[in-house]
Amino acid sequence: MLKLRVIPTLLWKDIGLVKGVGFDSWRRVGTLMPAIKVYNTRQVDELIVLDISATSENRVPDYESMKEFSAECFVPLTVGGGVCSLETIRGLLRAGADKVAINSAAYGNPGLIREAAEKFGSQCIVASIDARRNPNGGHDCFSLCGSKATGKEAGAWAREVESLGAGEILITSIERDGTMQGYDLDLLKRVTDSVRIPVIASGGAGNYQHMAEAISLTGCSAVAAASIFHFTHQTPMEAKEYLSARGIPVRNVNVREGSR
Repeated sequence: MLKLRVIPTLLWKDIGLVKGVGFDSWRRVGTLMPAIKVYNTRQVDELIVLDISATSENRVPDYESMKEFSAECFVPLTVGGGVCSLETIRGLLRAGADKVAINSAAYGNPGLIREAAEKFGSQCIVASIDARRNPNGGHDCFSLCGSKATGKEAGAWAREVESLGAGEILITSIERDGTMQGYDLDLLKRVTDSVRIPVIASGGAGNYQHMAEAISLTGCSAVAAASIFHFTHQTPMEAKEYLSARGIPVRNVNVREGSR
């Protein structure tokens, strides 16, 4: 069985890191470079960095800054935000990103995922999906940081991006984002049941049990989280110890006495 991953998510806006609730990311929580250096020492499996203002500001990613950040990042790095063309993907990969997350641009141009997968390989193309529960109990996809309805259902869109060549899916619950009340397990199960590629759970983690549920109850391959690491004393290493103690295979962990 493949080992499960614990992945901190860093939301980058202007020159600093931010976090909020329900995609209203207003609260400053530090700067990016020190956060990357800290996570380098905490046995994280990967990092996700999302420039959450690039698309709304209709600008390309800041390649030079990303080059500086990636030079100090010693784990696989996924970068998203402002990704709208093969050229932006190429620019991020040259700047040191290991994987590139595509979200809003894919709805208007699904062929971008296919072209990117053919050009750079599926292994470095992550389809990022932001979804909100609808009154009928289903989940609708939204673009532009959760502000624009796309008319796509989450499971169906997940199948489509997989067929186009995405190598992985990052699925985020808009309502659960920043609440620390737990992942939307129905949404996660809907997506994992629809595809065969790895799925990263995002939006709502507040404790290690939430992470265990996302993995054991829905079949996700990784758990991404932000607020739990920004606003509590919980750490990625402790999360991995908790998961390991419950029989979930994780990387680079020795369970300490008393952690079970």
